Formats: sequence, C-alpha cells, structure tokens
Amino acid sequence: MSDNTASVGALSKQLLSQLPEDSAIWNSLKQAIATSSGFRRWQLERNVDGSLSGMSLDHSVRYYLRETLETLAY
Repeated sequence: MSDNTASVGALSKQLLSQLPEDSAIWNSLKQAIATSSGFRRWQLERNVDGSLSGMSLDHSVRYYLRETLETLAY
C-alpha cells in the first residue's frame, strides 16, 4: 500500500468518525435557522407561489441558505 493510499484511508476513517457529531451540529443549526425571522419570512414568500409545498425542513433550510448566499454574492 502506498503512502497516499494509507493517508486517504486514514482520512476517510477520520471523516466517518465525525459523521454523528456533524449530524448533531447540522440538526441543531437547522432548527436554529428554521426558527429565525428571516427564514420564516422567506418561507411565507415562497409558499405564496407553492414552491415549498411538500419540501422537508432539511431541504427547505438548504434551499434558503443557497438563495441567501447567492444573494450575498452579488
């Protein structure tokens, strides 16, 4: 096994070991975002045209963050 293969394997194991912690952080962050006034206003604006119907909270928050970052990038 080459040094690069060993390094990639070690990195993969390290990343996999962080998944539960990262998942807990994401869930906490997602809940905080979902209760923010900006997210609620954004949701109301999007629900007028039905674009959020049937969308999970996870997907809605990701969509909100993507739109917010795109707006800030201008």
